[in-house]
Amino acid sequence: MRGDTDNFAELFLDDVPMMDARAPVEFAKGAFPGVVNLPLMNDLERQKVGTCYKQQGQQAAIELGHRLVSGQVKAERIQAWADFARNNPQGYIYCFRGGLRSQLVQQWLKTEAGIDYPRVTGGYKAMRHFLLETIERAAAHDNFVLVGGMTGTGKTEVLARLEDGVDLEGIANHRGSSFGKRATPQPVQIDFENALAIRLLKMQKAGARQFVLEDEARLVGRCSIPLPLFQGMQHYPLVWLEDSFDGRVDRILKDYVIDLCAEFITEFGDEGFTAFAERLQQSLVNISKRLGGECYTRLAAIMDQALAEQASTGSVDLHRGWIEALLRQYYDPMYAYQRENKAARIEFAGEQNAVVEFLRERAAGHQH
Repeated sequence: MRGDTDNFAELFLDDVPMMDARAPVEFAKGAFPGVVNLPLMNDLERQKVGTCYKQQGQQAAIELGHRLVSGQVKAERIQAWADFARNNPQGYIYCFRGGLRSQLVQQWLKTEAGIDYPRVTGGYKAMRHFLLETIERAAAHDNFVLVGGMTGTGKTEVLARLEDGVDLEGIANHRGSSFGKRATPQPVQIDFENALAIRLLKMQKAGARQFVLEDEARLVGRCSIPLPLFQGMQHYPLVWLEDSFDGRVDRILKDYVIDLCAEFITEFGDEGFTAFAERLQQSLVNISKRLGGECYTRLAAIMDQALAEQASTGSVDLHRGWIEALLRQYYDPMYAYQRENKAARIEFAGEQNAVVEFLRERAAGHQH
């Protein structure tokens, strides 16, 4: 029989299947990629047992738990665990601290289904601690470099072309700007941090010589970059990506209009276009104070006209009007100011192919 494990690195590096015996309410606050929630107790049962524990102590709480999870309920849960165990013979069980709940699931699987199934000692809490430490260690000791540049220069494309790119926006399911919300929701904060840590862990294992990140603000949508990493990002070296104004407008049109609209239609069908249009309009509302009343009113009118044209003919050309104005009057001055502040950290500036080549050479140790 396989023994219980505390080799957390191996669990995450090998994408080992795990079942989470915590209640759904705990699981929803954060878990690990690909894990299946098969709780010992549902939310209400857990709440009752918790209250009993506070009032009457551990023994009374355990007895209540056994009464609540008995008969048909118990049989159904054991069946679900047994199915998981048979389908994932290399997997593990865990609960919050690797204590009573996962031990009980383990015991019932053995006595009722004849299955020996190991658990993760230390449980969720120990694995979570391990992943947070992974980020902290990487931020302090690994070789990070940032890709900066004006809006629409294709920073995400650079990351996708590099083996050592870490796409924070991809992990956060958000494009990072005021217009960055996708058709599908963002992960909760804990899931974002865990997925990021696992990405770093896998890159370390693969022997990555550097980690390339986009130069982001602390918040990527509602996901917050872990503090040790964000603090590091204030002094990591920087590569500045450049592109022509027209090239940037084309890219923004593709990302934020054509592709985003398609995403909404895939997600919401017939309602998709309306949902997309409302999202675009709301994104502009969100920055209206910073734009000023007159500028906002003008851009909103151009956007409304562009959306009406897109709805009736499918043409997206009119969107260029508000995109161009937004770049000139809002984004570009902001980025020009940022570039000035970060000038001393910039190792290289150029267009996409040159930046990719520079970063590949940098990783190989042949830095210019």
